[in-house]
Parts: sequence; C-alpha cells; structure tokens
Amino acid sequence: MSLVLGIETSCDECSASVVRTSAPASTGTTYEPLSTSTFSQIELHIPFGGVVPEVASRNHLEQIEPIVFDAMKKAGVDFNALDGIAVTNRPGLIGALLVGVTAAKAVAYARKKPLIPVHHLEGHLMSVFLNQPKKIEFPAVFLLVSGGHTNLHWIEKEPVEWTLDVLEKSLIGRSTDDAAGEAFDKTAKVMGFPYPGGKWIDQNSKGGDPKAFAFPRGLANVGKNKDSLDFSFSGLKTAVMLQVQQLQTEGTFEAARADLCASIQEAILDSLLTKTLLLAKQKPTRSLVIVGGVSANSKLRARMANESPVPVYYPELQYCTDNGAMIAAAGALRLSQGHGLQSNEFLRLNAYAI
Repeated sequence: MSLVLGIETSCDECSASVVRTSAPASTGTTYEPLSTSTFSQIELHIPFGGVVPEVASRNHLEQIEPIVFDAMKKAGVDFNALDGIAVTNRPGLIGALLVGVTAAKAVAYARKKPLIPVHHLEGHLMSVFLNQPKKIEFPAVFLLVSGGHTNLHWIEKEPVEWTLDVLEKSLIGRSTDDAAGEAFDKTAKVMGFPYPGGKWIDQNSKGGDPKAFAFPRGLANVGKNKDSLDFSFSGLKTAVMLQVQQLQTEGTFEAARADLCASIQEAILDSLLTKTLLLAKQKPTRSLVIVGGVSANSKLRARMANESPVPVYYPELQYCTDNGAMIAAAGALRLSQGHGLQSNEFLRLNAYAI
C-alpha cells in the first residue's frame, strides 16, 4: 500500500488529491482517492471566452497552498505519512505548470519524500482506475478526448507493465488540427454560448434533430482515408460558422438552435466513434476506455455503450476533467516501478509546455 499526494495545475484547474493504492491482486491494483480538492477557474475565464494563461498562472499562485492543505486535511493524513509527491510537469501552460512543480518540490524537499513527475495525458489514462470496481481487460483501446487533445491509444498490457514511453508507443491516431473539446468550445462560441461550450452543446441538443444539418466529418473513413485513425475538426468549425450566419440572416437561428446543437454533437461523436470502433476491430481488443473531459458527454456514453462490441469503461464524472487524483494515481504507478526522484534529482526538475 502507498499514499501519494498528486498536484495538478496544467491549465485552469488547481487541484490536489491524496490517493491510496493497494497491493496488486487478482482484480489488479486499486487506486482509492481519499480526498480531492479542486478550484476551477471557469468563472475567471468566461469574460474572455477562453483560458488566459497569465490569469491562470496568477490564480494558481493564490490557490495552490490552500488547495494542498485542504486535500491533506480531508484525507486525514500527515505529510510525513506520504510515500511520494506526484505533480504534472507537462504538457500545459508553462506558467501554470511551474506553480505546481515548485509547490511539489517544496513539499517533497521539506518532508524528504520522492517526487514523481507526471505527464498530464498519462494522468488521464490512469483516471479510469480511480475507484474502478471492475478489472479492465487488456489489450484495450483508449480514446483520450479533452479540450486540447484527441488521441487514440492501443495498450496491450496492464498499467503495472507500462513503460515510461507508453504514450508514444501506444499512440495510433490523433487530431491533425483542433481537438474534439476545442471543436465543442469554438462552435459553441459561434452560437453565443459561454465558455466552456461542450456542456452547453450537450444540454441544448436535447430534443434536437441530429440530422437537421449535414456538417462534415473530417478525414471520413471513405476512399483513400478508409483506414485513417486520425481526426480533423477544423472544417466543422467553419461549416458551423457559415450555417449560423445564414440562419441569422434568415431570422431562423433561435428556432434552429436545438437542431444545430444536435447536429454539431452528432458530427463530433460520429468521428470519435467511427475511428475508435475501427481501431477496436483492427486490433485484438478486450476493452474500450474513454477518458478526458469530453468523456463526460452523455450522448457519447450512450452511443458507445450501444455500439461497442467490447465492454466500455469511463472515469467517474468528477475525474473526467483535470484533477489531482489522476496525477496521484499515475505517480503511484511510477513510484511502484522505482521512478521516484530524490532531492538531488528533483531540484533540477523543470516544466514543459509540450
């Protein structure tokens, strides 16, 4: 068993969590969050229509200390009881990352604990194992779909066997331009919804006709792209903008809002599902896992449950978006493999935007 404090400040959530792991058993290692404390900056960025890096960094500076202490208090453990400190050090907004890395260094140095640098996307992969009641069978397809990334991974082995380059080695497909989360946010902005737009598209799509507008599916699996596992959403954004302008000119935009939202959502989800299920057919796959902020989308979950030939797994809703628990889980995994840094090593640890 181990206790790991995870710190996440890669973008606009300042989050800390204490996660307890169990020894590996027949059901695999368990990752139990004892606490999660998160401050979301959404309200700060709404006036700007998106995340402002300088605003994000300054707010992390204000929030990091109370967030960490709150997570420790909720977990009911002392810093000396921790086995390690995990922190996101890439990728993300460089100023925001530096706040978390510096705070993690301070705690690890003061308490003489190992420091574990965590790749943010690896944290998302590990989020599905938080409080996971079932054993996920491998090989598995992972669809990592968030505000800044849309990646398809095929992972052959359980986390305990993941190498440090698991993200690179398992990557099969990715977005060539906008990520799916960006597509939701940008099309929502065109329609006048506040940031972040994904939840507004989802909510306003209820009762709409998903076939009302024929929006493009980028890199559609036809012709020369029939086997493509890459994504493209930039054409969708342009098509939505032109359609909204036309409807506004005709004076029918408000009446068509639900149909627009349903059609936008259907176009994005069609791309995600088509390529994810194609990979599941191309490779010997026993499970399908969807992680990242967009994995909270209700229609995505419903369609994947109906269309997947193998069991589908998601993180709990609270662990879909950025959070300290997923970073603690990834850190605990790497600590168990002997990858914790000692003070003579981690004092040189840096943050990286990519």
